[in-house]
Amino acid sequence: MNKAATIIQLASASPRRRQLLEQLGWQVQVHPVDIDETPATHEDAAVYCLRMAEQKVRTAMTQLDQGLPIIASDTTVVLDQHILGKPHDNQEAGDMLQRLSGRTHQVMTAVALAWQGKVETQISINTVRFAVLEPQLIDAYVATGEPLDKAGSYGIQGMAARWIEHIEGSYSAIMGLPLFETSQLLNKRDIISPLDVS
Repeated sequence: MNKAATIIQLASASPRRRQLLEQLGWQVQVHPVDIDETPATHEDAAVYCLRMAEQKVRTAMTQLDQGLPIIASDTTVVLDQHILGKPHDNQEAGDMLQRLSGRTHQVMTAVALAWQGKVETQISINTVRFAVLEPQLIDAYVATGEPLDKAGSYGIQGMAARWIEHIEGSYSAIMGLPLFETSQLLNKRDIISPLDVS
């Protein structure tokens, strides 16, 4: 039987992910989790991204109300098959942006749903092409502090948007939560969005 739900527990501190879930009509309870995000040696980027999302949601399952759905997500930026994580400092952020300058890279976002003791995942793989970035533009952007909490040192919804020449795929996934895949996971488990309840 379909289950109308109004609340989702989000295992993330990301305001972007919360905003995207609210866009679908959910009330969101935010519960950040802390996990080791170090890639394994020679780990495939998609495998890593899915593993991170699943590990986040499984960690949240040990801490949260099992009577409500739990969503976790992970966004991974990949250039030349190398994972570009969150920069540790301004120098690393600038170096990442210089590597992305004038190039096309992948943005992978995995989403995991925990509901009634079962975990399911999906992944969205997208491409982004950056314009050529002058060093002074990179320096000015890094100085804002915006890149420091973002995979690949940029956010598509922020100031870096002016450098993005082309995207192929899901904007919401590049932003941090693939809404189509998230909705598919919820629908598969008969968890009905408030927007779909008459």
